[in-house]
Amino acid sequence: MLEPYKSEVDALRRAFSGFPSGVAVVAAVVAGDPSVLIASSFTVGVSQDPPMVMFAVQKTSTTWPALSQASVLGVSVLGDTHAAHVRQLASKSKEQRFAGVSTTVGENGAVFLDSAPIWLECTVEHCYPAGDHDIIVLRVLGFVSDFAHSPLVWHRSQFASLPTAS
Repeated sequence: MLEPYKSEVDALRRAFSGFPSGVAVVAAVVAGDPSVLIASSFTVGVSQDPPMVMFAVQKTSTTWPALSQASVLGVSVLGDTHAAHVRQLASKSKEQRFAGVSTTVGENGAVFLDSAPIWLECTVEHCYPAGDHDIIVLRVLGFVSDFAHSPLVWHRSQFASLPTAS
């Protein structure tokens, strides 16, 4: 029997954690400084024509208002080599977020994490309110995929690696 929803945030968060999801970094150079946001709600294949992806961001985010001003965003789907840096990239200390993290900056200011299985160069297409989050739909301008790198997933409130398919 289903439990009725009673606004028990911790119990709901625990239930949601049972669905594995990919983890992506959305990053760009904004006003001369690299800015980064971690998205565990990232979804690919929203549309293939035109190509679109999406993620959700908390309305309380202090990073998204700056990132949303960038003309082009870099999305890096995280690989298992990034596991040690995810919490650092999400840190409140903006000065240390990229310390020791190898990146590539595109000519339009999009920032990509090296050794990521997928890079997507995107622009913001739509933003929709969704409760305590906003749903951000991005249009994909270009991409690179390198399946030699295993993806990182978020499952049951921890990071896990998936094996690389042969």
